Amino acid sequence: MAHTLPALPYGLDALEPHISRQTLEFHYGKHHAAYVTNLNNLVAGSELEGKSLEETILAVAGDGAKAGVFNNAAQVWNHSFYWQSIKPAGGGQPTGALADKITADFGSFEKFVEAFKAAGATQFGSGWAWLVLDNGTLKVTKTANADLPLAHGQKALLTMDVWEHAYYLDYQNRRPDYISTFLDKLVNWDFVAANLAAA
Repeated sequence: MAHTLPALPYGLDALEPHISRQTLEFHYGKHHAAYVTNLNNLVAGSELEGKSLEETILAVAGDGAKAGVFNNAAQVWNHSFYWQSIKPAGGGQPTGALADKITADFGSFEKFVEAFKAAGATQFGSGWAWLVLDNGTLKVTKTANADLPLAHGQKALLTMDVWEHAYYLDYQNRRPDYISTFLDKLVNWDFVAANLAAA
């Protein structure tokens, strides 16, 4: 079965004014869609055709000869996860078990925010900032380009896209402003909590 572009969990203008309709039209409608198309073309007729996204990623991770497949498969996965990581009227602080776990593993919510902002701001060039579960402990990580926690034995709980196409139309070169807005106004803590509960 071919890989498909998942529907956005909200309308194209639902994240305004923080992320514009124009950004989503390009980021989701062009970039994400292109990764899906490229992936289907790359795996057609190969032993990877019909495999799930996760199976495909794990099968080719670290294989330089299959870098194109990895990059496109990982970017399909990363973007699908990113759209779930944000929502209209999101942001603020988590509650319940997730809040307790963040405090236990980082020392405080504020220390998590500090680490997450630093990961996003210091990722040179294109990439992602993540909250992951690694051997039972919450950690903030960052990955370059298409790389993702799945390829490193970690479970992703939250991601923030820091490729320029994620924010440039709305924030230009002000990546720190985008990062602050992501945390203050957009994070879908219910999604993060559900990922932790399912771990």
